[in-house]
Amino acid sequence: MSKPPNPRQQAIALAYETGDLAPRVVAKGRGVIAEQIIARARENQVFVHESKELVALLMQVDLDGHIPPTLYLAIAEILAWLYRLESGETQI
Repeated sequence: MSKPPNPRQQAIALAYETGDLAPRVVAKGRGVIAEQIIARARENQVFVHESKELVALLMQVDLDGHIPPTLYLAIAEILAWLYRLESGETQI
């Protein structure tokens, strides 16, 4: 039996395309929607980073809106870490 959705669960999906000024929020939601965002990411082998604080800040960004400059460094650090991990660097 599957567990009921956590109504407090939140999730954000970001996308970045060449030419974009900054990553954009392409999906966000709570409860069942959040669980679907996370499940879809995992099904497609997309990295899922868990940070309640960062998600809370990103939930304030409009859907299809760019992340604010105040979050550039935090997102850049996560992306740099992920790039090193995916490229096989052992010292992270």
